[in-house]
Amino acid sequence: MRAAYYDRQGPADEVLCVAELPTPQPGPGEVRVRMHMSGLNPTDLKARTGFSAPMPFPRIIPHQDGAGVIDAVGDPEEAGRIGQRVWIYEAQYGRASGTAAAFVVVPAGHAVPLPGDVSFEVGASLGIPALTAHRCLFADGDINGRRVLVQGGAGVVGTAAVLLAKWAGAWVAATVMNAEQASIARAAGADLVLDRLNDDVAGAINTHTRSAGVDRIVEVNVQANLDLDLACLASGGVISAYAAAQATDELSLPLLRAMVHGCVLRFVYIYSVPQEAKIHAIRDITACLAIGAYSPHVGLKVDLQKIAEAHQALEAGTVMGKVLIAI
Repeated sequence: MRAAYYDRQGPADEVLCVAELPTPQPGPGEVRVRMHMSGLNPTDLKARTGFSAPMPFPRIIPHQDGAGVIDAVGDPEEAGRIGQRVWIYEAQYGRASGTAAAFVVVPAGHAVPLPGDVSFEVGASLGIPALTAHRCLFADGDINGRRVLVQGGAGVVGTAAVLLAKWAGAWVAATVMNAEQASIARAAGADLVLDRLNDDVAGAINTHTRSAGVDRIVEVNVQANLDLDLACLASGGVISAYAAAQATDELSLPLLRAMVHGCVLRFVYIYSVPQEAKIHAIRDITACLAIGAYSPHVGLKVDLQKIAEAHQALEAGTVMGKVLIAI
């Protein structure tokens, strides 16, 4: 099969290769998916560069997310799934081979049915972004009728959070940094879009919430935004942080101010989220897809041969929206 891989960590243009590799075969509890689209995430960059950990396997086929069609199963009783359209999550977590290949073998539960009217592009945009956004939003209960602030509302996780929060019946504000980002956040359904470089974000939030503040904050940069978050947060509200720029990043917390707020500071790392919570997320994501309410913004799509270019574009921050690899 045609696949991308790396045998050592380093810069994309130095370590990523595309070649013919053996086609994998599913074992018990597994299915094989013929890939149509692979989704690229920041965690894939961090794995390739050694940000998260050293090489866990001698050779890695990257990427956790993707979408395709099941073409083989490891258990005969699962034969009815052959031909099923699916989206995939955590394909390469704890395994050597991810979705940047013509075929991938994953645990059967990690291949989730994709409704027939939902494109493979949308399917490959789910995975890490949608599961992370769901955990940030729903870990502390239902958000119907609640107020949500998404910091970085045009990012991939941020857009997922806006889409899922609106599907769930929340009022949503989103911060952005330029006109292009504002357009993306509005298209996702944000009720209020604020330029964090030029607008009085806390003042606008308090005006629109009648000084009640927001109940949930989905946070892309808690180090930079904590003071602002506390200024926007309702009493007893939750700040969910899901990203770190450096492995050594630390956070100083204003304890008294946080205590007065009675706030919860939650950290979300999708790989350590309990499986029960992921099952809940998958159920909600499926419901959102079923009514056509999940429309992520795709910023770049290239073919497999140009995977290094896709990695470089995401790393450089020159792409706004999901980066996809057409298999």
